[in-house]
Amino acid sequence: MSRAAGADHPGLLYSEAEDELRAAVRSVLDDRAGWPAVLARIETDEPYDTGLWHVLAANVGCAGLLIPESHGGAGASYREAAVVAEEVGRSVAPVPYLGSAVVATAALLEVADGKLLRDLASGSVTAALAIPFATSLSVPAPLGTVRVVAPQPGDPAGQARLRGTVTGVADALPADVLLVPADGVPDGLYAVDRRAPGLTVAPVVSLDATRQLADLTLDGVPARCLASGPAAVRATAAALTAGAATLAAEQLGMAQQCLDMTVAYLKVRHQFARPVGSFQALKHRLADMWVAITQARSAARYAAACLASGDPDTPVAVALAKAACGDAAVHAAQECVQLHGGIGFTWEHPAHLYLKRAKSSSIGFGTADWHRATLAGLAGLPGPGASGGPL
Repeated sequence: MSRAAGADHPGLLYSEAEDELRAAVRSVLDDRAGWPAVLARIETDEPYDTGLWHVLAANVGCAGLLIPESHGGAGASYREAAVVAEEVGRSVAPVPYLGSAVVATAALLEVADGKLLRDLASGSVTAALAIPFATSLSVPAPLGTVRVVAPQPGDPAGQARLRGTVTGVADALPADVLLVPADGVPDGLYAVDRRAPGLTVAPVVSLDATRQLADLTLDGVPARCLASGPAAVRATAAALTAGAATLAAEQLGMAQQCLDMTVAYLKVRHQFARPVGSFQALKHRLADMWVAITQARSAARYAAACLASGDPDTPVAVALAKAACGDAAVHAAQECVQLHGGIGFTWEHPAHLYLKRAKSSSIGFGTADWHRATLAGLAGLPGPGASGGPL
């Protein structure tokens, strides 16, 4: 789909450059991340496909989309980043695009760390923000669960030491650098090398095996301060906002693929000598999916456009997009499983990959209910329990 149906706002339309980017990314993913390959990958001890990520990051240039040309990037915007996220969602590719190319990059853009940005743009380094995947857009106070501790004898000037744990971090397993918010005087955002002594990155059993979470333990780990005080808070907030908007685009791609798969199946599956897709009840269910996805597309595109232009409406747009796309993805994935009948419930069919990714991402960077409550507050509407009654 190259145009947002019924969209009048120019930011909702896909440009020619975005369509070309989509085609390039889809070509790579179709070749290397078809669902049989993804299913085989998640059954191994290395669920992330680092080879595929290197191709997307370095050869296609996905890692540097948001990074200015002066730092070796493409100088593109969140509109282009959202297009890539749609394709990653469409294939449920096990790559750290969201965590590295969007979330960590957004934080580094805020603190203007030229060296790390150049490394990310080249594809030679992958980064992750050390915050639980389920963190909402409200930046916690203190900034993180990690604390700055006293330096050790012989530490160079300016080096800090961190101690603490962070649970349920997305895209930390393949990361070369971790961006760690830490509680101190003042609070700060620190860069930690994955090979640093005292750092443990332990995979945890995750519902979505295509984006496996990890627990981090830091025991006096050496770190470099990227920002402190209000600058660190702004960088973390920018990363979470960018993550929520881009995750919404990824959910949109998942939902669209679930609809496409289901429509294709119902055209060829026959009962009583006719395609089951011709049954009126199933047509209504497909129509409901299409309506929800079309509405979600407009919300996701508007959020990306607001982020790209720095529009003051960004908080409203992101909350609306994450709520709409999260619900659409879960609904489409559930319908995909059910409308495929018995085959849809098997491990050998890809439907479960989409359902698990949809369910997992529905809590990433705030649930749909959290974003609806946020949206109500931004719009001045009464929340649950207020005199106006429940939303």
